[in-house]
Amino acid sequence: MSDPTAAVTDRPTSVPASHRSLSHAFAVLRIFFGLIWLTNGLAKLINVGVYDFGFATAGLLWLPQARDIADIASTGTYLGPLAAFYQNIVLPNYGAFGVFLTIVEIMAGLALLFGALTRAAALGTLLLIGPIWLMYLFSGAAQYFWTYPVDLLPLALLAIYPSGRTWGLDGRLAARFGDRWPF
Repeated sequence: MSDPTAAVTDRPTSVPASHRSLSHAFAVLRIFFGLIWLTNGLAKLINVGVYDFGFATAGLLWLPQARDIADIASTGTYLGPLAAFYQNIVLPNYGAFGVFLTIVEIMAGLALLFGALTRAAALGTLLLIGPIWLMYLFSGAAQYFWTYPVDLLPLALLAIYPSGRTWGLDGRLAARFGDRWPF
């Protein structure tokens, strides 16, 4: 009869993930975030934020809501220069900024969804929401602390890891250009 504790200690304590599994997981994350950014950009384009599917009602971040978020964040922050930029440049010119925001969200969403220039798309989306989170973080607002980091951390990982090389156009371009393809 064998000792049951010996069998347990013979097993490895952890199983490392293979590169393929990691690449697939990052590709799924990339596609998911691509859908998020694309649908929010399309909601801004058609100017509809609430959708009733009969069995459920869902909301997307459309232009009036995005403007309100920027206004609230910049009004209550302790970060003077960033608040001044939003109060004096972004918000007074929100018509143009809204068009810019809509285009960037749709383009980043498509890039992430199809795995094209994925690191740049993830970095671009970080640049859009990072300042908002910083203003909320350094303010007296009682916003849920993890609202933006839930978006920021995966996007930061997507900006680092070449997730578009799996199930994406970046993989085809990397095969053609080798190590010279930075995405």
